[in-house]
Amino acid sequence: MVIFHGVHHLGIDEPRLMGFAAAMASCGFRVLTPELPGIKDYHVSQDSEEAIGKSVKWFAAQTGGPVGVMGLSFAGGLALVAASEPKYHAAFKFVVAVGSQDSMLRVAEYYMSGRDARPDGSMQALPPHEYGPLVLEYEHVEEYVPEADIGPVRAVLRAHLYEDRQGEAAATGLLNDVQLSEARNLMDTTLPATRAAIAASIARHAGESAGLSPQGRLHTLRTPVYLLHGEGDNIIPSVETQWMAKELQPDDLKAMLISPVLSHLDLNGPKPGARDQWRLVHFFALMIHAAESSVDR
Repeated sequence: MVIFHGVHHLGIDEPRLMGFAAAMASCGFRVLTPELPGIKDYHVSQDSEEAIGKSVKWFAAQTGGPVGVMGLSFAGGLALVAASEPKYHAAFKFVVAVGSQDSMLRVAEYYMSGRDARPDGSMQALPPHEYGPLVLEYEHVEEYVPEADIGPVRAVLRAHLYEDRQGEAAATGLLNDVQLSEARNLMDTTLPATRAAIAASIARHAGESAGLSPQGRLHTLRTPVYLLHGEGDNIIPSVETQWMAKELQPDDLKAMLISPVLSHLDLNGPKPGARDQWRLVHFFALMIHAAESSVDR
C-alpha cells in the first residue's frame, strides 16, 4: 500500500501519517510513504501528481501487481487524477481519498465565500480556516508583492504556515517598512484589497486548478474508490466528497463515509458514539479487505 501525506511541512514525518503507516505495516502490509516535496512546501501542483503516479507505478513493479493507494487531503485528489492517467492506471488497485478535493477551483472559491455548493444545489456554509487563503497567497506570492520583496515576504508566510513562531518573528524582523506592510496585508485575509487580490489570482489559475482536480475524470476512472471525509472539515469541505461520489460509477464507489468524528484528518470532532465508531471501523475494514484481495479489472 502507498500512503501519501497531505499539505504539511513535516511531510512523511507527520505524526498522523507515521502512526497510520505503522498500523498498516503491523497488519502485515508492505507500506511505502513517498515524500512529495511540492505538497510538503504547500504547493499543490502537477509535479506532485506525477510523483504520485510514478511512485505507485514503481511500487507496483516491485510487488508484482497493482497496489492500494491512500491519499490524505489534497494528495487524495491528486491520487485520483494520477489513477485516471493511462500510463499509471494499471498500477492502482484502489484509491482511498481522505478529506480530499473534487474541484480545486471550488475549494479555492470556498476560501473566499465560506460556502460550497452541494450536488443537489443546496449550500454548505462553514467559516474557512485561515490556512486556506494563506496557502493560496504562498503558492503565488510573486503576484502580490514586487519582485524584490518576494523572498523576504515568502519567508514570513512560510514560517507562519509551518507554525514556527520563532522563525516567523525572525523573518519579520528582517523586513523593511514597505515589506512589513505587505506581509501584514497578506496575513490579514479579511482586508478587501487582499481578498480582491486573492480572487484575481484564483481566476488567473483556474485552468491549472482543473488539471489538479478529479472533477470530470471520475465517471470513466474504473478503479475502486473509497471516500472518507470529516463532516466539519473547514479546509476541504465535505461537500467535495459528495461531488466525487456523484461522479463515480456505482460499481466503482466501494464505500463513502462523511463522519462527524473527523475534522480535517483529525479525530477531534465530537466524542464518537457507538454508531459512529462502528461506521469508521467498518470503513477501514472494507479498505483492508480490498488491500488483501485481488481486484477484478
